[in-house]
Amino acid sequence: MSERNVFEYALLRVVPRVERGECFNAGVLVYCRAKSFVGVRTHLDETKLLALDPEADVAGVQAALRAVEGVCAGGEAAGQAAGDDAGRRFRWLVAPRSTVVQPGPVHTGLTADPEAETERLLQLLVR
Repeated sequence: MSERNVFEYALLRVVPRVERGECFNAGVLVYCRAKSFVGVRTHLDETKLLALDPEADVAGVQAALRAVEGVCAGGEAAGQAAGDDAGRRFRWLVAPRSTVVQPGPVHTGLTADPEAETERLLQLLVR
């Protein structure tokens, strides 16, 4: 059996109208310190978005999700976080914020493959 490591994850929630507080899951962030891994998988359900706010900026929400993907990827795509390690990028991404794309609470688990875990959580909690 492969060695399992502790990982942390948080859902990315889309809150089309912050003042109403309605939201739905649109992605999952995963961090595994032992593997120096931070990853994200996103899926924007435009039907849900427009059901909660018919005037929602779909392209803006997609851009916000792509920005999270860029920070996770590191390098040039991470902008100011380009030189930060995986843990620091994860902590920055899960910091509370009052925007259309917000992180949920951080949870923990055990995994032998954080990348596969990211996909599993996307299928289970987002799609």
